[in-house]
Amino acid sequence: MVSRALWKGQIHFGDFDVPVKLHTAVREQRIQFHLLHSRDHVRLRQHMLCAYEKVPVPREEQVRGFEVGEGRYIIVDDDELERLEPEGNRTIEIHDFVRGGQIDPLYFDRVYYLAPDVMLRGYRALAEALGETGMEGICTWTMRKRSYLGSLAAKGKAMRLITLRHADEVIDAGSLDLPVTGLSDRELEAGVNLVTALSAPFQPEKFKNDHQKKLRELIDRKAAGEKISILRPRQRRATPPDRLLETLEASLKKAV
Repeated sequence: MVSRALWKGQIHFGDFDVPVKLHTAVREQRIQFHLLHSRDHVRLRQHMLCAYEKVPVPREEQVRGFEVGEGRYIIVDDDELERLEPEGNRTIEIHDFVRGGQIDPLYFDRVYYLAPDVMLRGYRALAEALGETGMEGICTWTMRKRSYLGSLAAKGKAMRLITLRHADEVIDAGSLDLPVTGLSDRELEAGVNLVTALSAPFQPEKFKNDHQKKLRELIDRKAAGEKISILRPRQRRATPPDRLLETLEASLKKAV
């Protein structure tokens, strides 16, 4: 079943325009719970409560405020926010092309499919050019009153649009202040050999969401009136530093 298009626009670079439709490329498979009153199992509703008066505040009396100090806020009204909204023109503007794989996955956010809208030959021309060159287009666009930065790439006959985080949203790994520790040549060699022995092509179908499966089984069993007893999982301990080489070599023997 083809998903419904979320948005329509056109890809633009140079004098080239390709009409496209945006489709979601992933779907959440998480079990959702509702909050209920424990006494009568009726669903609960959220209310915005004034922390001072301890009473619910209706929608028409709510305003947005940015905190500039303890208990001090700058009030921004809806008209001011509306005047700052980016102008929507339904154009995905490509600014640069970069080599595929050059973008750090830290910048990846959400992924979408782009399908052709009317102009099939133009879509195929761009998709095949991206696939042939292995390039990705760095682009910007406006959708639903928000501006986006993204990467346009091709996989097979389809194009993908990945929203990217901006540079100031990504935390540098240097902030972790990682300790410097030395490894012996044997420890490094054993680690490399173990990784090599366990290497394989990525096959996502091999990996199931066991937590969601167990949740569904729990719900089904409780719905059938079964009494449930849950065992706590055993916690694994970290490998002691003085047993690192021994553990690596033992793991390698099992893998080969």
